[in-house]
Amino acid sequence: MKVIIIDPGHGGNDPGAVNKEQFEKVYNLAIAKKIQANLQNNYEVTVIMTRTGDTTVSLEERTNLANSKNAEVFVSIHQNIGGGEGFESYVHQRAGAETKRIQNVLHASVAALMSKYGARDRGQKQADFHILRETKKSAVLLEVLFMDNEKNLALLKREDFQNELSIAIAQGIAQSLSLPKKQVQITQTQIFNVIAGAFEQKENAVARVSLLAKQNVTAFIDEIKNGNKTYYRVQAGAFQNREYAENFAKKIRSEGVADAYVVEKNTNEQPPVKEPPKPGPEPPKPNPDPPKPTPETPKGLTIGGSTLLTAEEMDRFVRKVNPNAPPVAALYVQIGQVYGIRGDVAYAQAIQETGYFRFEGNVKASQNNYAGIGATGKNESAVFKTPQEGVLAHIQHLFAYTSTQPLPSQYPLVDPRFQYVQRGSAVTWAQLNGKWAIPGTTYSTMILDIYKKMLNEAKIPLQTRMNSLNAMLNEL
Repeated sequence: MKVIIIDPGHGGNDPGAVNKEQFEKVYNLAIAKKIQANLQNNYEVTVIMTRTGDTTVSLEERTNLANSKNAEVFVSIHQNIGGGEGFESYVHQRAGAETKRIQNVLHASVAALMSKYGARDRGQKQADFHILRETKKSAVLLEVLFMDNEKNLALLKREDFQNELSIAIAQGIAQSLSLPKKQVQITQTQIFNVIAGAFEQKENAVARVSLLAKQNVTAFIDEIKNGNKTYYRVQAGAFQNREYAENFAKKIRSEGVADAYVVEKNTNEQPPVKEPPKPGPEPPKPNPDPPKPTPETPKGLTIGGSTLLTAEEMDRFVRKVNPNAPPVAALYVQIGQVYGIRGDVAYAQAIQETGYFRFEGNVKASQNNYAGIGATGKNESAVFKTPQEGVLAHIQHLFAYTSTQPLPSQYPLVDPRFQYVQRGSAVTWAQLNGKWAIPGTTYSTMILDIYKKMLNEAKIPLQTRMNSLNAMLNEL
């Protein structure tokens, strides 16, 4: 397996370029960690960082590490300063053809992203930098943007830009070295869906969903194509055990929905469509029922929403308690954004579940199970192969609770208990009480108390922080 060195420039006593309270070393490390995560999660490769925290590492130590590990390429991440603007890359003046080829591919990948954001491509350059000169194999130094250019600095501060940049660099490295992609193993699970009716007219399906809601059964409408026809199927539950599914369908039938049945997921067989009889004209009622009030929006902080904290802020918070905590905050930001889940609050939940990632309970660190999924106290908790898979399962489990929409297509389903969740049954964190943790009457309070501390320590604009805190006051 090929070895790659990712070098976050400067660190510790060496801040690098400085613009008021902004330090180059901070951005270098944040971006480097994201590159590491992208490479490790997507390719068959060994990635080694020259530093993983705010530590002082000499130039000799950095190149000695690369040479001792016989790394295929040493990629050093830096930010520029000096009145310019944009991105440039460097290799040594005596660089061989292989190093120049890697620079070409890597530079093109990053330059394409810079073009998207309107940042200047300053070109491919050469210099007699120590890390380029003393690394035995290929070495490339990236000067991403300028710390003293306000437009560039504003980009660097954006989490979405950092995420896209790390992907561009990781993909450039992977392409230049022809790294094999990781084979994602997806276990096919037999699922039994409980269907509470299928209709040709969508309004009939909507009426069925409303009827089920009165019986405290959450359901959603699934459009099924059969030839030129579209059917609107009402799904009220999904189970991995047929017996459980049949019992749930029986319960629904006992509530007056006679056409409830069980169907295996992905089956193409269409049940007979039963439309309700068309009602005849009704005489006016002397005392019509008053209109039903619109359901009140749940109070409190929603599970879905934007992430306010950066991965760096979250890492810094948790490492005050546990310096050896795994660098998974960036994954919570990235995956949370795809699913529309507050990644920073999910991270606070992971802190609560794992005891600041010390894993002193039944779940062990090697399981990558940051949400306690399947933990019953009987050593039966779920095991995930990688940190990314563990974070993905956590976010998917939250998505199951807060949404009735289909899963986004960017990732495979890895949450083994997704189908057991009553979809859409918890819109706010407070509504997880008694669901995620039983009885768990203070479960959300503990999570949001951690999140409140995280917000107070971070550099979040006062009004934004107050809005979140005020939402939490409805729950705490």
